[in-house]
Amino acid sequence: GIDTVKQAEVFATIREAYEIPFDDTLKLRDYPTLNHVVAFVNERSGAAPAAEPVPAAEPAPEPAAAKPEPAPQPPGGDDEAAFPRRVPVPVVRPPLSYCVPTGVELARGSRVILRRDSGRVGAALAKRLEKLGVEVLEIAGSPDAEELERQTTDWKAAGPIDGVYWLAGLDEESLDELEPEQAHEALHARVKLLVTVMRALSEQEADRDPFLIAATRLGGRHGYDEAGATSVLGGAVSGFTKALARERPEAVIKAVDFPPSRKTAAIADLLVEETTRDPGTIEVGHADGLRWSVGLVEREAVPDPQRALGSDSVFVITGAAGSIVSAITCELAQAANGGTFHLLDLVPAPDADDPDLERFTSDADGLKRELADRIRDRGERPTPKLVERELARIERARAALDAIEAIRNAGGEAHWHQVDLTDAAAVEQALAVLRGSRVDVLLHCAGLDLSHFLPDKPQPEYDLVFDVKADGWFALLHALRDAEIGTAAVFSSISGRFGNAGQTDYSAANDLLCKSISNFRRSRPDTVGVAIDWTAWAGIGMATRGSIPKTMEAAGIEMMPPELGMAAVQRELTAAGDGGEVLIAGSLGILADERHPTGGLDPDLATTGAAEAKGPMTGRIAAMTLRDGLAVLTDLDPSRQAFLDDHRIDGTPVLPGVMGMEGFAEAARALLPGWHVISLEDVELQAPFKFYRDEPRALELRALLRDAGDGRIEADCQLVGRRTLPGQGEQETIHFSGRAVLARKVPEPPVVDSADTEEAEADRTVNRDAVYRLYFHGPAYQVLDAAWSANGTVVGRLADELPPAHEPPGQPTEMPPRLVELCFQTAGVRELGTAGRMALPTHVDRVQWFAGVDEHGPLWAVVRPRDDDGVDADVVGPDGKARLRLEGYRTIALPGAPDPQALEPIRAAIG
Repeated sequence: GIDTVKQAEVFATIREAYEIPFDDTLKLRDYPTLNHVVAFVNERSGAAPAAEPVPAAEPAPEPAAAKPEPAPQPPGGDDEAAFPRRVPVPVVRPPLSYCVPTGVELARGSRVILRRDSGRVGAALAKRLEKLGVEVLEIAGSPDAEELERQTTDWKAAGPIDGVYWLAGLDEESLDELEPEQAHEALHARVKLLVTVMRALSEQEADRDPFLIAATRLGGRHGYDEAGATSVLGGAVSGFTKALARERPEAVIKAVDFPPSRKTAAIADLLVEETTRDPGTIEVGHADGLRWSVGLVEREAVPDPQRALGSDSVFVITGAAGSIVSAITCELAQAANGGTFHLLDLVPAPDADDPDLERFTSDADGLKRELADRIRDRGERPTPKLVERELARIERARAALDAIEAIRNAGGEAHWHQVDLTDAAAVEQALAVLRGSRVDVLLHCAGLDLSHFLPDKPQPEYDLVFDVKADGWFALLHALRDAEIGTAAVFSSISGRFGNAGQTDYSAANDLLCKSISNFRRSRPDTVGVAIDWTAWAGIGMATRGSIPKTMEAAGIEMMPPELGMAAVQRELTAAGDGGEVLIAGSLGILADERHPTGGLDPDLATTGAAEAKGPMTGRIAAMTLRDGLAVLTDLDPSRQAFLDDHRIDGTPVLPGVMGMEGFAEAARALLPGWHVISLEDVELQAPFKFYRDEPRALELRALLRDAGDGRIEADCQLVGRRTLPGQGEQETIHFSGRAVLARKVPEPPVVDSADTEEAEADRTVNRDAVYRLYFHGPAYQVLDAAWSANGTVVGRLADELPPAHEPPGQPTEMPPRLVELCFQTAGVRELGTAGRMALPTHVDRVQWFAGVDEHGPLWAVVRPRDDDGVDADVVGPDGKARLRLEGYRTIALPGAPDPQALEPIRAAIG
């Protein structure tokens, strides 16, 4: 009668107590009773642990605290920074040709189950598989669950099943045209029959679990692009698939997403390729010629005063008797100074005169003992389960009463609706009063979790968990179809985002809700849709019970203080923008672990494939993970590269900031042939990368490539260095960071005013010798031939015939590093002349280059001051067209003053 999580904890304790080695082949479902566990210990251990004798006695109910004990504070305290706001975004995955094999072979002797779509992809896939010699076992028609289970069992009896292709998620639908019962039936066909098949295959005797390739049509980026999800019901398929992958880590399990399309052969080919390559990805999509998955980026919410809550606000809230929902409702009532609340839950309206509700608050332990006595008085055995059930009923009534009283105390109105959310007619009747009116906030919080691995999860339990969330949501939308909804928010969870073992139902329903919210950008543009992927809450809620807190701690997943969760709800309901899905969590622990060490990338294939575009900052492509993106490991040697040997500070070679920026551009484009980096933005040059004692040193370039909309890709980039210091171990430092912007076409150069490029009189010009008496640059980086003042600007002329800056000389660069350096040095001459200080680059808002740019003159950098102490610059040719544009360049002064004698010519000319 215990859940899978508790069972795992019990087994871990037993193994430790009896010193039994861990066995990764052991399946907990093989030990369903205590007798099985005793047999396990007898088989694998020769001695019992010392223990105090335990008298046989009637098990006493466990005490429950009326008010939860304060939760242990997570690392970092209760600061919001410890629980950042993350947003799921589409991120680029490597081409399949650069990925390692999955180990799945589709050949003669293979047997796979195929559930076709209503289009022709299934037929095309069956044809390809049969051509490979694969026996295709097709699910015909629309069988019920019992019939499908018998059929799957028969297929399995005839021989091992190698995998399943499930294409029902490719079928398109319009939710606005589906009645709740139709949506229920469509979800049964898409996900619940899939549950039936995968459960039936769970006990298959084979060397490996069968693969699952489930196809969806959410848009090719799983609904995380600007347009939003297309066929929403596929979200249940992807949520189930992600959770099943957590239960079966050795199996190839993927949710493969596509945009609406009439293509069949191309999709079938991709499904076969996804089966045989890239074991590192679970969520993958195909759109615009690229492979996509889903990553996370941190983004702050911006309040929108026009969405502030007020006393005239109307709220509809489901799951209103839950302790977390009650606490949130109380906070919303206080923030709105009242408001009208329609509260929906399965339990009846609370009786304020019920003495048990007061006693739950003042003496929960005593109440628990009395509940046991009441059960005994009616002739039943007061087992802990029965007592907890009675206590849970009282707890929900208490939470409901707290919410109602808080609303009324704030000056608002509370309307309680006892309703089964899976009964669409009852939901419509309960909310009939709102027909044709406005609902400012629709908050769907109802849900329950019964964690069991799929083989141990009976279908009625699966239906209960799934239907409350899924059917309840569609019943709400149907009941409010004629109402104007300002903001619609759903409570999802980190299991919806990542999947979680034991929660294939919960994950499926939550991901379905998230995709429905994404679809609002298409179907309900006047409603702001919000989906919140919660981590577990500390102190209140179902995650605080039993073994869950310890399990979360062991998994490295932090539980969130309630005050942060309640603040997050208000923040998301009143934030600017069109909403979307957000994840509120601290450390994600094992959920952030990669399924494959390199993310599924084959480093040798990727490095060889990118060799043609390889630049001086590109070494070996090592990995491409969801957390860090592409990782490039590069060895640099000051004795070999002039950009290091000719860039020394106090005699030590230092990586030029422009070459770090070049590294960003090279890494961002490495696996994207046909794309070009057109700009770098928000570049931070935090710490110099030094080559101590002139020794070679390795660096790592990271580029997390994500969809930026408008046909662009943005890459969040970092340059990372590692050093091992005596007594301190290895230290990792992020030296540079920034963002690269990629497009398929480089912009044409704009025409700018080039009047300032006319050279000033000789006595108002700083020549090359004067500049490099102060600057530390060697020949390859002596890019400045002369500089002068003109009309409030400082102009620097590019030096002719510069020696090669890198080896080999013909190796291409993605950006023109020495033209950026020309801007930096010209700006530096201005700073020397006006402020008398030598400085190093520290920040660039943006640097953009244009079609046809190269590092050959004649070219001039025209530097203009800004009001914020930074500068802008254009590199201009004799035709008046800009080759490069620099915006928001800032510096940090070097300690000490420059040599006054060397400084004088610059001050005289520029100052």
